[in-house]
Amino acid sequence: MTSPDATPDDTSGAGAGTPPTPPTSRDVARAAGVSQATVSLVLGDKWRGRVSERTADLVRGAARELGYRPNLAARNLRLGRTRTALLVVPALTNEFFARVYAGAARTAAEHDFGVVLYPSPEGTGPARDPFASAQAALDGVIASSMATGALEAIRGAGLPLVMLDSDPADPGAAAYVNLGIADGMRLVTDHLLALGHRRFAHLASAVASWTFDVRATALHEALRQVPDAVVRTVHAPLDVHGARRAAELALTGPGPRPTALVCDDDIVAAGACKAVRRLGLRVPEDVSVTGFDDLALATAVEPELTTVRLPAERVGERGMAALLTVLDGRTPEGGDIPVELMVRGSSAPA
Repeated sequence: MTSPDATPDDTSGAGAGTPPTPPTSRDVARAAGVSQATVSLVLGDKWRGRVSERTADLVRGAARELGYRPNLAARNLRLGRTRTALLVVPALTNEFFARVYAGAARTAAEHDFGVVLYPSPEGTGPARDPFASAQAALDGVIASSMATGALEAIRGAGLPLVMLDSDPADPGAAAYVNLGIADGMRLVTDHLLALGHRRFAHLASAVASWTFDVRATALHEALRQVPDAVVRTVHAPLDVHGARRAAELALTGPGPRPTALVCDDDIVAAGACKAVRRLGLRVPEDVSVTGFDDLALATAVEPELTTVRLPAERVGERGMAALLTVLDGRTPEGGDIPVELMVRGSSAPA
């Protein structure tokens, strides 16, 4: 039966509604006035030193205008690459690692790479190979704030490994990207010493990790230079309630009460602030509290936390760039990423 709106021109043949043929690299080459080989170099990000910047811009412009998308599957098969990296982190609940992922994913996207985020099932413990064969599914692995020993199952695939915020003395990684963690703790210590503090409690992370070991070492070394400074160490879980209990122990233990609580991260510092208030004391009038990381939490509490800003997205960017450099057979950029002390309302003169 014919629709009332039908006209003699209506057709239902195979050609009706058929989408246009997608543009090819030959179409891009013709539009830009270059060879297909040049198109391949530019869109594969291999043009530097071989093609002028003007020509590269012409090719990219032609590709955009035509709506051309390279056949990544065919190219990856030809190159023996999956163009996928695995980012292993201790946990998904910590904002720091979310920001590391954001930086890595942004850099990866600029090079047509993807990033699979994988939390270690046991925190900083051994991470299982999440694939039947990591080597078949991945080009490389980036691991943030973990020991290389925790990655044996994945490293067994023979993939290049880039370690972030991890011990550079550990063997087995192709590259390391670290923050100036020791510098950050020295900045905190110098700030509190300048305010006249001499009685410190270090709320040290109960998680065994290189990055926390560095914080403890830097704090104790800095205070050893000050004859009348004393420090008490109390280990704290990386959660607000556990940190609150640890801070209460630090503040009510034997001897004179500490005037400054130096915390290994902002979550611990938030718990410390709760402990101070529960004991009828004030931050910072009675006790100064400092954090580490500069998470969103640092400016959500009152008073806002004096803390060390760790540029987590920059860590992710550098980590992904290092992996790409290793895959290209070159040596990654070296040097620690600088950190910054953010002085806010939670610290004051002793």
